[in-house]
Amino acid sequence: MDRSEPPPEVAEGEDFGYRLFPERHSEAKRSFLTTSLFTFNHKCQVMLRIALDTNPYAQLLLDAMKQSGCTVYKDRHFACEDCDGCVSGGFDSATSQIVLCQNNIHQQSHMNRVVTHELIHAFDHCRAHVDWFKNVKHLACSEIRAANLSGDCSLVNEITRFKFGLKQHHQTCVRDRAIRSILAVRKVSKETAEKAVDEVFDSCFNDHEPFGRVPHSKSDAKYAYRDFQNRNRYYANL
Repeated sequence: MDRSEPPPEVAEGEDFGYRLFPERHSEAKRSFLTTSLFTFNHKCQVMLRIALDTNPYAQLLLDAMKQSGCTVYKDRHFACEDCDGCVSGGFDSATSQIVLCQNNIHQQSHMNRVVTHELIHAFDHCRAHVDWFKNVKHLACSEIRAANLSGDCSLVNEITRFKFGLKQHHQTCVRDRAIRSILAVRKVSKETAEKAVDEVFDSCFNDHEPFGRVPHSKSDAKYAYRDFQNRNRYYANL
């Protein structure tokens, strides 16, 4: 991702979620033990490589970003770090870097979802002038898209949360998770987060780029990736 911007000036009392990612601005140096092969960091790096190499959600997003002029590099645009206990990952627009919470991601399926979720934020950052810090509706839109397209609200995941069987269940899940994500990284009221999500929900929920559809499963994502590649070949031959 070539588009980056300087970190915002954080005024006293403002909260842009950086408290959740203490290593982002920490001067502390990691000891040899914390970077050894037996730490969370090594496991995180291995799972990240597997996600980037084998997960069709991530592969489609990486190709789409490259096509948009925002090539993603593993060593430059991903960081495995310890985070606050309530988050699994984040997108730092100031550095165009995806943070993966090595102390909270322990399974490959979880890593796949987090990488996909944050790559959707990165894709939105690449293709649009997103005001992440001052316009809560911009943040809400990207959170809606990430919840909708990443598999966060798949039936399997919702069953593990004991949430299923509701009318318009997928939409409800997307809305709820978008609101939760906003509240996790911004010091705003629940009413403000709900209002922002509701105001942009229809347009952002129906924005399926770059997938072209809602990929409800890994198989759906494989088909979407195949169609994306075929679409590119079609336009290249025009």
